[in-house]
Amino acid sequence: MRLDIPVMTTETRSLKASLIRSVTGGKLSRRRGGAVITALNEVNCTVYEGERIALIGHNGAGKSSFLRLISGIYQHTSGFFETKVRVFPMLHKSFITSPELSGMQAIKAHYLMVKGNLKGFQDFSEDVISFSGLGDYIHLPIKTYSQGMATRLLFAVLTSGRHECLALDEGLGAGDSSFFHRAQKRLKEFLSTTGTLFLASHSDQLLSKFCERGLVFKEGKILFDGSLEQALSYYHKNE
Repeated sequence: MRLDIPVMTTETRSLKASLIRSVTGGKLSRRRGGAVITALNEVNCTVYEGERIALIGHNGAGKSSFLRLISGIYQHTSGFFETKVRVFPMLHKSFITSPELSGMQAIKAHYLMVKGNLKGFQDFSEDVISFSGLGDYIHLPIKTYSQGMATRLLFAVLTSGRHECLALDEGLGAGDSSFFHRAQKRLKEFLSTTGTLFLASHSDQLLSKFCERGLVFKEGKILFDGSLEQALSYYHKNE
């Protein structure tokens, strides 16, 4: 399977392959009218229901591109890709809705995007508001929130409910330090209810806590696929 991402810029002549690799892990090729980044190439793997998969590699190795592809954010360019269940992405560091919306409106928009209706929304929103600790601030526009408030709300929204398959980027922060311990406990409980898990992280400890299998990425390719212990050993020997 392959994933090419077109670069829409008039500065393609100034783009350097070394810069592209450091940012995306992909390779840059110039074509008439622009440039294309090959973010994933020759990716071949099968994941079964209930597996806990660690994505291992340096920044720009292809982990995030892989998570976005399996979540449906990106579409593969060539090859074959199939999923039997919906892969829920927990990747964004901000709401994809307008910051003009109130916190409550953002919660409702997220719920509708995931569920398609408002059945069960009352219990969902009460859980989110309680855990985030925002109280009456939930009715104010998100653009008025501090970064910590916005992150607490986002984290509470994303970790409410159960998902058949979750794509998680460790880079999603959990807000201020006073919120950290509660967030870690909630994340652990949340992951324990998830069916299949893809977790991208640089923390061996975190990966060992939740995963059994590891995929080692480099320059958009999977170099190793095996048990987590073997994958981590391979990565550290070849980094």
